[in-house]
Amino acid sequence: MFGPNYKLVEVLPSTIHYCRMSTATYPPPPPFYRLYKDYLQDPKSAPEPPPPIEGTYVLFGSNYTTDDVLPNLEEQGVRQLYPKGPNVDFKKELRALNRELQLHILELADVLVERPSQYARRVEEISLIFKNLHHLLNSLRPHQARATLIHILELQIQRRKQAIEDIKRRREEAQKLLKEALGTLEGQ
Repeated sequence: MFGPNYKLVEVLPSTIHYCRMSTATYPPPPPFYRLYKDYLQDPKSAPEPPPPIEGTYVLFGSNYTTDDVLPNLEEQGVRQLYPKGPNVDFKKELRALNRELQLHILELADVLVERPSQYARRVEEISLIFKNLHHLLNSLRPHQARATLIHILELQIQRRKQAIEDIKRRREEAQKLLKEALGTLEGQ
C-alpha cells in the first residue's frame, strides 16, 4: 500500500501511522582513512599532521588571521579618550574613564527628564566611553594571561614540593619501621 520509503510507526496501541523515511544515507568516509590502515601494527606509518596555518585563512566564508594583535581604536573608527603610547597607566585611565562614565550616565538621566529628544548624543558619548574602557581592558589581557600562567606554575611547584616532603616523610617512617622490625628479629 505504501512504498519502501515509508515505515510503520505505532504511536499508541490502538493507532498505527505510516511515516516517510528519509532516503539519504550517511556519506562515505573521506578517502584519506586508507592512510591509517596499518596504524595499529606500525604507528609510524601514519602521515605527519599538516603544519599549522600561518597568516590569513578563510573559514566559513570569513577571513581570519593567526596574528593575535589588538587593533587600535583609530583602526576601528573610534576616538581614543586616553593618552596614546606604550606607557599608559592603566589603573589611572580606567578610573578616569569610570568616573567620566558615571558623570555621563547622570547627565543622560537629566537629559531624559528635561529634554528627552536630545538623548542620542549622550548615548553616543556613553558608547564611546564603553568602547575605550573595553579596549583598555582587552589590552591588559596578555598581562593577565602571563600572571595567571605564573600563578599556575607556582602552584604546581608548591604541590610538587609538598609531594616530595610527603615522600621523604613516608620514607623515613618506612626506614624506622624496618629498623624496628630488624631489631625485633635480631632480639628473638
